[in-house]
Amino acid sequence: MLRDEDRIFTNLYGLHDWTLKGAQARGDWSNTKEILSWGREKIIEEVKASGLRGRGGAGFSTGMKWSFMPKASDGRPAYLVVNADEGEPGTCKDRDMMRHDPHKLLEGCLIGGFAIGAVAAYIYIRGEFREEADNLNHAIDEARAAGLIGKNACGSGYDFEIYVHRGAGAYICGEETALIESLEGKKGQPRLKPPFPAAMGVWGCPTTVNNVESIAVVPTILRKGASWFAGLGRPNNTGTKVFCISGHVNNPCNVEEEMGIPLKELIEKHAGGVRGGWDNLLAVIPGGSSVPLLPKDICDTVLMDFDSLREHKSGLGTAAVIVMDKSTDIVKAIARLSKFYMHESCGQCTPCREGTGWLWRMMERMVRGDALRADIDHMLDITTRIEGHTICALGDAAAWPVQGLVRHFRGEIERRIDEFSRRAA
Repeated sequence: MLRDEDRIFTNLYGLHDWTLKGAQARGDWSNTKEILSWGREKIIEEVKASGLRGRGGAGFSTGMKWSFMPKASDGRPAYLVVNADEGEPGTCKDRDMMRHDPHKLLEGCLIGGFAIGAVAAYIYIRGEFREEADNLNHAIDEARAAGLIGKNACGSGYDFEIYVHRGAGAYICGEETALIESLEGKKGQPRLKPPFPAAMGVWGCPTTVNNVESIAVVPTILRKGASWFAGLGRPNNTGTKVFCISGHVNNPCNVEEEMGIPLKELIEKHAGGVRGGWDNLLAVIPGGSSVPLLPKDICDTVLMDFDSLREHKSGLGTAAVIVMDKSTDIVKAIARLSKFYMHESCGQCTPCREGTGWLWRMMERMVRGDALRADIDHMLDITTRIEGHTICALGDAAAWPVQGLVRHFRGEIERRIDEFSRRAA
């Protein structure tokens, strides 16, 4: 269990002052100038050494991603873009960070922007997050008035601006290139890669896109040292993580914990346990709606980190833990996710545009049992024709929940089909 002194988000629940005065009292914006004096390379190397992996879902090394940016400018400005769209069902961590701890994110933007040679950061925030956007704008005004950002930020000689851009509510804009397209004022559709954003991102300039949590933890890592962060969790799965626990638990919550904590311990210690007790657990989606679910027998022992969940053919994703007890109609639950991905497909790629509709319609038949047993494998075949055949990962996100359902609950689907056949006879 994470010690209080190792927590990064010390105002996650909004119990304290979120403005600059409160943030500075909690240690934010302290010795920022000294950190900037280390230079770009040392900052990037420290972030690499910490083992920080992207907290938005993909889990790619943050320091490695920063190192892809050009070392010297070719005349084009470079930009840091913060993905605050947070449209993944079950995920509600970034909004609490921005509402209650906005200065952590702003300081992270300054340090991260300096490390990649950016002239400004754009925080692309989900349009529905009105209070969070207001708090961010207020915090930016405070930081600029205090000389922490803007001209000669923190007295470092580095000029850096931060802007908040409100999105229009499309899930697809959580994909980094679709986000860039939307930021440019165009339809939010993913771009073909290459070129990658580090070579040609927003407005054709070198760009790095990072999740809110990935950026917000950087100042604390650099102040406490890479070895401190690397000492938490497991090798290749280091540091702390904010988990969003929802569904059939007694106390739904966001909580910062050490990477690699057992899923059962996470739910029982922080969320008050499963409604009706642990034995009433049916399944858990461990990382937001796009990752495959896990049945109770795996949940008994699985660890909450990238590698342990991958071993069980699921993923950490955004660490949104959706708990389902035995009252859940598991087939109907996954059918509802299929409808979500069908609705949110941007329509650019044929496998996703057509395949997500096929999946939803087939899942609706599976809910009723109005199908043949052979249709289960037909449905799985469709998921493999979507997965890995689209420009972005939305196709994968649509396929994986269905694959997880069939992998672990095929018997329930077959039972419905057999019942429907008996009634029809």
